[in-house]
Amino acid sequence: MDWSPLFISMKTAAAATIITFFTGIYVAWKVMRTSGKLEWFLDGLFTLPLVLPPTVAGFFLLVLFGKHGPLGQLLSVFGIQIVFKWSATVVAAVVIAFPLMYRTAKGAFEQVDQNLIFAARTLGMSEIKIFWKVNMPLALPGVISGGILAFARALGEFGATLMIAGNIPKVTQTIPVAIYMAVQGNNMEKAAVWVIIIVIISFTVVFFMNYLPDRKRKYSLKEEQK
Repeated sequence: MDWSPLFISMKTAAAATIITFFTGIYVAWKVMRTSGKLEWFLDGLFTLPLVLPPTVAGFFLLVLFGKHGPLGQLLSVFGIQIVFKWSATVVAAVVIAFPLMYRTAKGAFEQVDQNLIFAARTLGMSEIKIFWKVNMPLALPGVISGGILAFARALGEFGATLMIAGNIPKVTQTIPVAIYMAVQGNNMEKAAVWVIIIVIISFTVVFFMNYLPDRKRKYSLKEEQK
C-alpha cells in the first residue's frame, strides 16, 4: 500500500497550521483594533471561507493562481507555479483553515479583561508590549485551541484541494483525496484503511484540544489550594 497520502497530508497540515497560526493571530489583533463598518466588513471577509463550499473557494483559488490568473501570471515571471503542485495543497488548506484560527483567536482576545488593558496603558506600556505581556498570556489557551482546530481542518480539506491541486499520486494526493479515489475505483478496503487512519488522527487532535485546557485548569486549582 502506498503511504504517501499520509505523509503529504501531515506535511500539508503542518505547513498550513504554522502559516494560519501566525497570520490568524495578527489579523485577529488588527481587526479587533478597527471599529464600525470596516470591522464588520473585514470580519465577514476573513470568515467567508468558513461558510462557502470548499469547491467554491477552490474555484476562486484556481482563478487567482491559474495560468491566466493575476497571481499565477505574476508568479510565473519568477518561475513559480502553484496549481497542481504540492504548494497548491498548502494554499488550499491555509484558505480553508484560516477562518477557524482567526475566529478562535479573535474570540480569545475579546475575552481578555479590558480593565487590564486600560491599566497597562495607564502605566505607559506600548501597544506591542500590551499585546505580548497582557493579551497573549491571557488568550493563549484559546489561541492554542485555534491552532489545533486549524490543523484538524487542514488535514481534512478535500474540495478546494481537488480543485487547485488535483489528484497526483505522491505529489498532491492527500488522505481525503485518496479516500475519494479509492471509493471511485470500488476499492472499499483501501478507503476504509484511510478512513480509520484519519479518524484516529482527528480524534487524537480533539483529545489534546480538550485535555490541555483541562489539565491547566486542574493545575491552577491545585495551586490555589496550596
